[in-house]
Amino acid sequence: MATVNGEFEGIFEDGDRALELAVRPPDWVNPVAGDRYDLIAIGGGTAGLVAAAGAAGLGLGLRVALIERDRLGGDCLNVGCVPSKALIRSARVVGDLRRGAGLGVTADGVAVDFERVMGRLRAVRGAIAPHDSAQRFTALGVDVFFGEAQFVGRDAIAVGGQTLRFKKAVIATGGRAARPEIDGLEAVGYHTNATIFEIRDRPDRLAVIGGGPIGCELAQTFQRLGSQVTLFQRASQLLPKEEAAAAAIVQTALQEDGVNLLLETQPHRAEITATGEKLLHYRRADGTDAAIAVDAILLAAGRVPNVEGLNLGAAGVDHDPSGVRVNDFLQTSNPKIFAAGDICMAWKFTHAADAAARIVLKNALFAPLGLGRSRLSSLTIPWVTFTDPEVARVGLSETEAQAQGRAIGVITINLADVDRARTDGETDGFLKIIHAAGGDRILGATLVSRHAGETISELTTAIVGGIGLGQLASVIHPYPTQADCIKKAADAYRRTLLKPRTRTLLRWLSRLS
Repeated sequence: MATVNGEFEGIFEDGDRALELAVRPPDWVNPVAGDRYDLIAIGGGTAGLVAAAGAAGLGLGLRVALIERDRLGGDCLNVGCVPSKALIRSARVVGDLRRGAGLGVTADGVAVDFERVMGRLRAVRGAIAPHDSAQRFTALGVDVFFGEAQFVGRDAIAVGGQTLRFKKAVIATGGRAARPEIDGLEAVGYHTNATIFEIRDRPDRLAVIGGGPIGCELAQTFQRLGSQVTLFQRASQLLPKEEAAAAAIVQTALQEDGVNLLLETQPHRAEITATGEKLLHYRRADGTDAAIAVDAILLAAGRVPNVEGLNLGAAGVDHDPSGVRVNDFLQTSNPKIFAAGDICMAWKFTHAADAAARIVLKNALFAPLGLGRSRLSSLTIPWVTFTDPEVARVGLSETEAQAQGRAIGVITINLADVDRARTDGETDGFLKIIHAAGGDRILGATLVSRHAGETISELTTAIVGGIGLGQLASVIHPYPTQADCIKKAADAYRRTLLKPRTRTLLRWLSRLS
């Protein structure tokens, strides 16, 4: 990339051009449709890409097609994981600098060049785009079609004036940001994840509607990058699907960064005043109303599936407002058609869509007469909210386990008791492990730490591999690391095994040794 005096030149244009050339080439000509495809993937996001690449890359001569109406890469590359984490990385630097005084380092005059931050985001996205490019999939042997896909029968799809017939198909059209009922919102204008990463100018006052993972991540990020953020959450806590103690830590972190949190509030009307200001009216839990002036509004209040325009009725595919209906084998009401990803799953994560696409591949192409099929319910899926600190979850929470009537044991390790967390000045957090009562089988875990997303995989591996706390206690963890909290939890479990009879036996053995 060209530079002038060390500064980026054309960073926006270069990043956007690299993205476009990879995931929606302007001169692309759809191929001539084959006679009959072994598999057609509708949707070029994670699930569709994994299904198409997996089928074509086996070297079995399978005929595979991939249909995308907009850009390959889906939300993750274009308007989700990649751009948001690039933005979060820049914001975390600001957070570190502002906390520097507690570490004996004073960083005065911290300045954010917002345009450069956004330019870096676009450059990173453009650099990653070739992984999901039309050229890469064509080289794998996939017929890539751009255009609106519409079922015209139980085994046929129309796109770009051609009809593609298939033996099996997978619907992987994903979802989009939900639009809450707020009068006047369309006239005032708003952002979703589909548009917020395209801005160049930082909004001085940003309203974020929704206190789930996306809302919390972006509220903290924009606050650190210089916006004054007001976060609206209709529930009484942020991250309502997480442990209350985990949500409380995130809430405190956002408030310490300066985010204005309005819990148990519901925006209901937006207007542009005579002076040109955007005014957002909201209602509190006690029924009283108030309003706040903002420069931009970001919607982060849930997701809705992209089922429109597919003509699912012609294919005999049942669906409802939550998306395409599937069984545990990810099969729709049409046995030739499967679905994966946000279009049909409660877990709306890239890695969940990837795992589901692998199930579709096996069940659609390599399970004759249904033999050897894999189930969605067999997956153990971790997830992470990338705030600072991060919140990572896998398996059951304590509340979920209790709701199921399970007899459980709970082990909690506070980061304040982990040496590396102390040396890092990152003691706000904890590890909670849920295990079966009377045994060491791990049922779930919640971890709150700056590195929770990197650490949770050890516990995910333990659950998948049937590795109990007793065996984890024998795993040597490098010292000092924050992952040592897992060893501490395992050691805490072992100590619970020291019953009076065990102590008596050990005392007797020590005397004989």
